[in-house]
Amino acid sequence: MKERPCLLFYCQHSLGIGHLIRSLTLAEALSSQFRVVFLNGGRMPQSIAFPQGIEWIDLPPLGMDANNQLISHGENLGVVQNKRLRLGKILNVFESVKPDVVFIEMFPFGRKKFAFELLPLLKHVQSSRPKATVICSLRDILVNSRRDQQHHDDRAAWLVERYFDAVLFHSDPGLFRLEDSFRPLRPLRTPVYYTGFVVPQKHRNIAIHIKSSEIPDNGIVVSAGGGTVGGRLLRSAISAYPMIQEHRPIPMTVVAGPFMSDEEMGKLVHRSHQHPNLRVLRSVPNLTSILSRSQASISQCGYNTAMDILYTGTKALFVPYSQNRENEQLRRAKALSKRGILMYLPESSLSARTLADATLKLLDFTPTSHNLDLDGTYQTCAHVFNLYRWTHSGGYCEHVA
Repeated sequence: MKERPCLLFYCQHSLGIGHLIRSLTLAEALSSQFRVVFLNGGRMPQSIAFPQGIEWIDLPPLGMDANNQLISHGENLGVVQNKRLRLGKILNVFESVKPDVVFIEMFPFGRKKFAFELLPLLKHVQSSRPKATVICSLRDILVNSRRDQQHHDDRAAWLVERYFDAVLFHSDPGLFRLEDSFRPLRPLRTPVYYTGFVVPQKHRNIAIHIKSSEIPDNGIVVSAGGGTVGGRLLRSAISAYPMIQEHRPIPMTVVAGPFMSDEEMGKLVHRSHQHPNLRVLRSVPNLTSILSRSQASISQCGYNTAMDILYTGTKALFVPYSQNRENEQLRRAKALSKRGILMYLPESSLSARTLADATLKLLDFTPTSHNLDLDGTYQTCAHVFNLYRWTHSGGYCEHVA
């Protein structure tokens, strides 16, 4: 066995930065045991620092717009050109590094529009000798409101069984199980391992040019992940702020996100100037640390923000993104709200008035403690290394319930 086996990590963040943050957390941790070569398929925010110890390769950037259409972020290159360049680069990297493990985030449970490059990669892995261990990294909840959902689930199950050695499901099975949002007609036979939730590392430096001292302690922090689809929530928060101030004088910080357009960012900043205790920032040094010092959080309900709340115990109001048949965030918010961990306001009910009323209730809310498994980073590393050892020694892996 080689001293440091090679792991090829494929990550495609398409709309926000949640998948990217979780992938960077895992890649950095995996680098303690593997030579990690990271294929980044989306545009990279300037505010995110590259982890040390991994080899970074940018593909010509593609993403999704708010209407779920594939778009190119590359300069002077269209989608078709980027597709061709990406596929060639991925296969060349595979041949160059000859990975022992191929670690693919989300596909085939999602990222259907990226099958043009992932299926050729998987076929290439199948024909290579020695064959690499192929692992799928999967978040806690899948979108299951597609018009062709049954066909999607059945095809995903077929692809997993044909090409993958295991699925790592980043969830506590006491809260979310894979079968809650994935129901193929034939039960999945490929081993599924529950890792616990992956909490972004507390020390990750994001936008290091903004000092933590600029964020007032014991205030309200409003955030919307990458910012691509968070404009409505942030505008509503700024409009709600005077109503909140009438009853509870408290500072508010709005974190716009690295992907919010400059035009919309400028409008938010302009509106914030009307209120001396309200500020708008593009990004912050470390959201986890800031939330731990805040009195309350208002946000959407993406995976990483939810993990920040579970980790810090901060009072939280979630307004889950639920457009274009996306139901992942709403399901997460409902499940955590049912346990008394947080409050949520449906996006369909969002207005300045409803947000102000919900925030005032939030300030008097006492979250219920929980014992959910937040050790997903460590357990993922352990599973990956064991899967690598077993498959490369001719062994097998048993299904973990």
